Amino acid sequence: MAETLPGQRQGPLRGLRVLEFAGIGPAPFCGMLLSDLGADVLRIDRPGTVGGEPSDVTARGRRSVVMNLKSPEAVDAALNLLESADVLIEGFRPGVMERLGLGPSVALKRNRALVYGRMTGWGQDGPWAHAAGHDLNYIALSGALSAIGTRDKPVAPLNLIGDYGGGALYLAFGVVSAVLYARETGVGQIVDAAMSDGAASLMSLFFGFKAAGNWREERASNLLDGGAYFYDTYQCADGKWISLAAIEPQFRAELLRRIGIDDPAFEPQSDDPQAWASLRVKLADVIMLKSQAEWCEVLGGTDACYAPVLTLEEAVAHPHNRARQTFVEIAGVVQPAPAPRFSASPGAVQGPPPAIGRHNEEALVDWGFSHEAIERLRGAGALWGPS
Repeated sequence: MAETLPGQRQGPLRGLRVLEFAGIGPAPFCGMLLSDLGADVLRIDRPGTVGGEPSDVTARGRRSVVMNLKSPEAVDAALNLLESADVLIEGFRPGVMERLGLGPSVALKRNRALVYGRMTGWGQDGPWAHAAGHDLNYIALSGALSAIGTRDKPVAPLNLIGDYGGGALYLAFGVVSAVLYARETGVGQIVDAAMSDGAASLMSLFFGFKAAGNWREERASNLLDGGAYFYDTYQCADGKWISLAAIEPQFRAELLRRIGIDDPAFEPQSDDPQAWASLRVKLADVIMLKSQAEWCEVLGGTDACYAPVLTLEEAVAHPHNRARQTFVEIAGVVQPAPAPRFSASPGAVQGPPPAIGRHNEEALVDWGFSHEAIERLRGAGALWGPS
């Protein structure tokens, strides 16, 4: 797939200029989300950075310029870029951008309407703000990890809740919200997106359950944590798994009817948590009588609240995902398509992951630099990579 130039981009964020300081984890994913919806995302990479492989999915759709930010000339060039940017996003520990001379106090003096997006694990302040950590630590502190897993132990739920759900998505939401405010008032601001905060926010429903007396701290003993027999995964005759989530009585009745259970024990006791364990055993025995494919024939696309548990490869091939084009192939790599979807201004993958420094000249010219200024940056050792 050829890269898309800024004037050709599509999506509701077309025209939005984002300066991304390269990092790992949720900040690049936020950059991908903004690019998928049409923003012109220019990434500042460090000298010696390796990247640009088609498999680097979260790097897709932006342009790359390599700057040596230890050089005063590079810092000045970055500040010049900020003058024409709508948004800055960075994912360093608190204080790093300040030490580079690119902190928000300096940046907002150069561009009063700039939205300065900061992605960290613990936040910009607090006693743990400067400590190292990763997704698992952030969701542990938020209370989310304690609620996920088996009765025996908490289980790492990939890095979806902290890095991407509580981190990148909250940063993207915060950035777009602040852009709307800046366009109304002309006033930019700092967006302090902490993964520990975002993960806690994602737990809002469960804090409400707890306050109402409807949540037990013991894992796998509640409605939505695998405690209920009708909201769980079950192994099939072929060793594969299915998911059942028939919470409402009418959907549960549909499930039982379709799988052939006509046992009075399920009716009066099905909402009694004390009966869930015994009913789970009975349901598991029935599920083991058929393969996953056979259960798909019986339950797929019905109100039984059913879906097979698919591998990544199987998910790409499923008829529903194929019909909706949920996955696309970019530069030979199958990957999720942009989401969500827009009726009037659909987003799109704007191009493959960029080679590091691929757009040194092109992007800087587009962002207002003259060819002479670019050559001066090269001569000063501030700009690295291809010419």
